This record gives sequence, structure tokens and C-alpha cells, in this order.
Amino acid sequence: MATKGPVRTRSAASSEVSPLKGAPKMKVKLILPALEEASDPCFRPIKYSLFPPLGLMTLAAYLGPDDEIEICDEHVTPVATDDEPDLVAIETYITSAYRAYGLADLYRSRGAHVCLGGLHATSLPEEAALHADTVFVGPGEDTWPEFLADFRAGCPQPRYRSTVRTLHGAPRPRRDLIDASRYLVPNALTVSRGCPHACEFCYKESFFAGGPSYYRMRAECALAQIEVLPGRHLYFLDDNLLGDEAFARNLFAGMREAGRVWQAAGTVASVLTPGLVEAAAEAGLRSLFVGFETLDEAALLDQGKNHNVGRDYDEAVRRLHAAGVMVNASFVFGMDRHGPDVFDRTVEWAVSRGVETATFHILTPYPGTRLHARMAAEGRILTNDWNRYDTRHAIISHPHMTSGQLEAGYHRARRDFYSWKSILRGSLSRETTCERARHAAYAIGWKKLGPVWDTAVRLRRLAAARPALEGVLAGVPALRALLDRLSLPADSPI
Repeated sequence: MATKGPVRTRSAASSEVSPLKGAPKMKVKLILPALEEASDPCFRPIKYSLFPPLGLMTLAAYLGPDDEIEICDEHVTPVATDDEPDLVAIETYITSAYRAYGLADLYRSRGAHVCLGGLHATSLPEEAALHADTVFVGPGEDTWPEFLADFRAGCPQPRYRSTVRTLHGAPRPRRDLIDASRYLVPNALTVSRGCPHACEFCYKESFFAGGPSYYRMRAECALAQIEVLPGRHLYFLDDNLLGDEAFARNLFAGMREAGRVWQAAGTVASVLTPGLVEAAAEAGLRSLFVGFETLDEAALLDQGKNHNVGRDYDEAVRRLHAAGVMVNASFVFGMDRHGPDVFDRTVEWAVSRGVETATFHILTPYPGTRLHARMAAEGRILTNDWNRYDTRHAIISHPHMTSGQLEAGYHRARRDFYSWKSILRGSLSRETTCERARHAAYAIGWKKLGPVWDTAVRLRRLAAARPALEGVLAGVPALRALLDRLSLPADSPI
């Protein structure tokens, strides 16, 4: 495969020298292509306007101060393709792979050096190499700076594979390169990579192959990044923020007096760790994404989600609610032991326990996972059309349900969980007026105000919605103050 350095000279300006080790100035374009589901008629613009492309912002931080850098997130604005950058880097997910390849082919035809990285490129590097000059396998903290040095020297390699895993000394993401008005949650961040667990259906094992699959910043470095973020609300995009108890407790201790409200992801096991969720709540945690996945323990064992086996899901929800933390529960349908009753059983459990929001998925064997290897060996994979690997389509044969049953059950579960009846019932399961109002406000705001969100996205007024989000997340204290102004007791029944 031919490789190219930044050898083209379009103007006198393009040959200027950056103060970064005398490197030639470059024009660099970093692209996050739109996922295929973003073109669906049921596309919700707000879902894809939550967070800026943190990975690309981090890559940008390794570039020189004089480099001309453009970050393009196709979910919020069209990608202009009438330019001629020196270097193009594209982040690929499975349902954006075809779009990524199309953009890559276009820019290569114009002489740009094109890089592909991310989950899908790591899983299928040979496929990605058909469309790229350089493919990155695994995380980029060590390989991206190495590539940039090679590229500036005119000798970039066709493939870079990550082996060194550390966040020590990593630069802060270039937040100045994104338009914060296009995102509801511009203060998205990560302070760790990966997860200490290894579920069969998770990308993690393939993406982090060749080195540690879970590592984190030092707590003081994470706190320094948090300190400079404006506003009050944060969203940790870490796969498992609570995965290292000692790190998490140090982080929460440092955040306790900061007055933040924030959201994150964790496991059932971490929720049940004595005092951990309570410490997080004291530091401002107000909503936690939790991978319950299934109510069937045998199915958990089949999927290697051993850390959920024997855990009391009811107690996990109770502990979160007692700490003032809302629950965003994740469930996966279509495991081999599931029958046609799995959809209604799951929704009934979630609604009756007062779970505020839920995400549902159809079991999907991503390339590079143990699940994919097993399904392929059993001849059960129905298609290699990556656009259908969106966890909404049944792309493996199931022993007890047809593909139609799986997809219909998935859509019914989503509809039933977010019905007005379920939202009311879930909110009434809470004990006080404040808790009920918060539950209803969060669920209604997320799923029932689509036209309002669409208008805010179109008019770039998402910043105006952040105080409302912060107020709902702040929860009982904020709602109690409102009820006080209305002269209603905070613990009164509805």
C-alpha cells in the first residue's frame, strides 16, 4: 500500500513551519461519520446531539499549534467535501463503516493521506485497509503521536497497533474546536478506558487486545480536567467509571465540594459495593447507566457476564434511588435462553421498580467479539450488512423466536416502557412527591418532548435547555425548593 507524507504544497502558507519540533504546517480534517440509524425516519436529532466527538477532540490535541484543524461531526452538521486537506482521520463504528469508507475513498482520490481507526477498524483492519493509507488498531494514545512523527517525516506506516496503555501525560481534548451550541452536554469526558470485565458480546476484548483492557488517569489529573470545565453538569463517558473502587473513591472525594451534577455508567456489582454509590452521590452523581442486560441468570452465564450473577437487582435499584440517583437500565433481548415472554417480563420488572429510563437492544455479534466467533462457528449469522448491526435488527438465528418476533418484541418493549401509562406507574412507585415529579420529568423530557428537542437542535438552542436538565438531575433539593414556593409539602402523596 502506498503511503504519503505531507509533501503537497498548495501555497506559500502550506509550507510554513510549526513551532512543534520544526514540523511542516498541515491541514487536518477529523471526521465522525453519521451512523446509519441517523438516516432512519424515526431518527431523534437530540440523541445524536448529546455529546461532542471526544475521541477526535483528543486526537486534535496531539497536533501542532499552527496546524489547521477541522473537526466534523456529521450528526450535527453536514461534512463539506469540497476541500483538500493533507491528512484525514476518520473514526469508524460498525453502522457508520460504509459512510466512513465512502469518505475515505473520496479523500484518497484527491491525494490526502487517510487514516481509519476506532472500534470497527480495529475489529476488521484488513477490510478498513482497503480504504485507508493507515489503519489504527486499538486505542490511540500511543500510536497516534507515533504516526504523526512518521507522517511529518514522510514515512507513515500502513498500520499502527496499540500496546502501551496509559493516560499519564495525555493532553486535554481540544474543546475549542467544537461548537458547544450544537450539543446538550458539551462537558463530556473520560477519565478511564475500558472495563475490568469481559462480556461475550462486548467489543472490549478485541479493541484492547495486546495490552491492558482497563486503565485510568491518576485521580488528581482527572480532577484537574474537571476543574476547568465550565458550567455545572458533567457526563462521564467511561465504560465503567466505578470499575476501580480506590480510584473512584479518590475521584469522588475530590469532587465532593465542587457543586457538580453528573451522569456516568457502572455495573450492578459496583452499585452493590458498600458505600460506593453513596460516595458518588455525595460528589454529584444523579443518573447511572447500569447494564442489567437480562433477568435470567443462566443467560448471564452464557454471555460471560458473571459479575451480574447472584446479584440482587432489586437491591441495586433501591440503593441507587435511596442515594438520589436515577437509573438508566440496559437490557439485551435475544440470548439463547430467552423465549417470547422476555420482552413483557423485562418491561414489567423495570416499570414496577421505578426505573426512570431504559435502553433496549437485540443481541448483536460485533466482529471481533467472542459472541461473533461462536455465532459464526455455529452458522447462525444471517447477514454481514454492517448497517443492520444497530441492535435494532435480528441478525442471528434464534432457537426459540423468529427474526420477526425478536424485532417486534424489541419495538414493543420500547413502546410499552415509555408509554404514558408506564411513566405514570413508574413515578407512582416512588415514595415522595419530589421523587415522583423527578421521575416523570426525566422520562417525559427524554421520550415525550421530541418536537421541542427537534426545534432546540435546529435553532441551536440546546444551551437554553441545560439549566432544566441540571435542575431535574439535581433532584429532590431543587424540586423541594419549587414545592416550597408552591406551599406544598415535599413528602405529600400525589
